[in-house]
Amino acid sequence: MTGNPEPGRLYSDLFQDASHFEERFVDDLERLAAMSSALKTLGLRVVLTSGSFDMIHEGHSRYLEHARSLGGFLIVGVDSDAKVRRRKGPSRPAVPEMERLRMVTHQRGVGIVTLKHVEHEQWALIKAVRPGVLVATADTYTAEEVARLEAEYCDRVVVLDRMSTVSTSARLRLIHLDNAANSSDE
Repeated sequence: MTGNPEPGRLYSDLFQDASHFEERFVDDLERLAAMSSALKTLGLRVVLTSGSFDMIHEGHSRYLEHARSLGGFLIVGVDSDAKVRRRKGPSRPAVPEMERLRMVTHQRGVGIVTLKHVEHEQWALIKAVRPGVLVATADTYTAEEVARLEAEYCDRVVVLDRMSTVSTSARLRLIHLDNAANSSDE
């Protein structure tokens, strides 16, 4: 979004079915904090989740759909390429960050996407959004961290099970093994 929208037209593109990537991608935490506050003023429960979303698959779609069902507006943080490499190794991500951001934006129910940069302090996105509901998987936070998050930055943390039978990492290993087998057959 360029400039400030008219008050009567507050972020209307965020509520339409079309991707509207230019309006939905917000890479500034201060602006995101202001937008989150405005959404809450409208009476919407803001839901926040995040992840790598490398090679989007059914599990990602189901996870995002479930997250969206927990409130009125879903904000998704997508890990930057550098953040994914730091966590998953030098061969990741398989899909560059701008493409991953665009793909997440196309998922039904996603209102805003943002990029989680390596240089952001811990929980910077959570502190900016201060969601009504923070959605994570079981391995994301310790019980102590969940208690702190709920006491300081959000109303509630909801832990979802992984919703896929195959992870992106496992799929990439299969592709690599298949490619290796095919090249040795030649």
